Amino acid sequence: MSQTLQVSGVSAPGFFGLNTQDAPLDLESGFALVATNCVIDKFGRIGAREGFSRVNASSGTLGANDVTVIHELVEADGTLTILFCGNNKLFKLDGSNAVVELTYGGGGTAPTITASNWQCASLAGQTYFFQEGYTPLLYDPALSTTTYRRASEHPSALGTPPLANIVISAYGRLWAADTNTDNVTISFSDLLKGYAWTGGSAGSLNINTVWPNGADNITGLAAHNNFLLIFGKRQILVYQGASTPSTMSLNDSVGNIGCIARDSIQSTGPDVLFLSNSGVRSFARTIQEKSLPVGDLSKNVRSDLMQVVFSETLANIKSVYSESNAFYLLTFPLVSEVYCFNTQGLLEDGSFRVTKWDSIAPTSLLSRRNGDLLLGKSGFVCKYGTYLDYTSTYRFLYYTNHADLGNQAVTSILKKIKVVVVGGSNQFLTIKFGFDFSGNYQSVNVSIPTQGASEYGLAEYAIGEYTTGVALQTLSASGSGSGKIVQTGYETDINGAALSIQRIEIQSKDGKIS
Repeated sequence: MSQTLQVSGVSAPGFFGLNTQDAPLDLESGFALVATNCVIDKFGRIGAREGFSRVNASSGTLGANDVTVIHELVEADGTLTILFCGNNKLFKLDGSNAVVELTYGGGGTAPTITASNWQCASLAGQTYFFQEGYTPLLYDPALSTTTYRRASEHPSALGTPPLANIVISAYGRLWAADTNTDNVTISFSDLLKGYAWTGGSAGSLNINTVWPNGADNITGLAAHNNFLLIFGKRQILVYQGASTPSTMSLNDSVGNIGCIARDSIQSTGPDVLFLSNSGVRSFARTIQEKSLPVGDLSKNVRSDLMQVVFSETLANIKSVYSESNAFYLLTFPLVSEVYCFNTQGLLEDGSFRVTKWDSIAPTSLLSRRNGDLLLGKSGFVCKYGTYLDYTSTYRFLYYTNHADLGNQAVTSILKKIKVVVVGGSNQFLTIKFGFDFSGNYQSVNVSIPTQGASEYGLAEYAIGEYTTGVALQTLSASGSGSGKIVQTGYETDINGAALSIQRIEIQSKDGKIS
């Protein structure tokens, strides 16, 4: 008498993202043990990330050097200018996206620049460049569209701007901190005058005695709901009334948690994300809350993430929040890895869904006003989009967690694996399967046929759905082997077409009982 066929299905596989922190057998089926070059799409499916195309056709005097900073200047008349740094120079993209080096246009000797880790901030149609140990630089298109100068060389400059490593533009002025000699003072410019650091409403705030848990150093600044957030390495201060610095006051503080990487700080509108010494953290608050609860968003990958963090030069860690893509990216150039945090919603444990990219390695990031995501690469500013890394394919990998097929006491004989995919026409999907944590996988290559977009009433059940421009296809692979615990994996080279996985179905029969 033949055994009854057992069917185990997973809808929206990988929907919870990576979990490398907990024991594999304790994980829900929606978690992934591998999710490389993946995102969680807007329908909750795990799918391939996009690639990039080059914005500039040639590199000019940037050469083969990394683009270390990208910034967008928005002028009052709506003119948008992409500014960027690399090779110890300042550049912009002109109207045809050609690289234009900004030359020194001040009245004295040009500054000697030997590093390119600037932080940029724009105010009143001007962009300022700050880097520790360097006189702040100014690009003002009203003075010149092809040159830069020292901020102190502006015709109306007042005072001496701090040689700070940190700068933000908020509440109508520049805020700067962290010099070679002082990392506990925030200086702020006059209103709408980033070149004026004395007189008017310019001033400074020393917080040396305000830290709740003893001495600390300022590592970053952020603005949020009329609050000024001051990040230390292990503490955070929150000042209220920042729109009027002369009367702003300490509103709240957070002890034992701070920010370790200046460029990890990103405002999402209702929240501020940053990298601490224990993972990615969040200020989640509403107007009604009187304190700032801090949440760990990376708890499901914390150990792996922090191992990468502590192997990286912290000053080289970059981040971006992309509203149009609904993700927060942290990039680690030394190990060529990017952690992608899906911001569409939190899991029940309060963390974000996380995937990892291993073959894109941007050296800087920018989310533009129009929603475009720009990436810095060696010699080029690039735009996120398409499904090629310029002209190269990249490998999509998704592996489920380890799970039994209904009864851990029964050895299951694998008969068939069915996977419903979205897109990926005219390429191969490699389906892998292994048993009992052995790490030895068998694999089957399955062709994804070329198929046009399905329309409601024309496609067959399980092959198409009511949608626009998207094809659902069911692929089947014969299984073999047996075990009590099974894991499946799905790999393919992304070559110009999107691919997502909609559903997985595993068919098996019961073998012997232990």
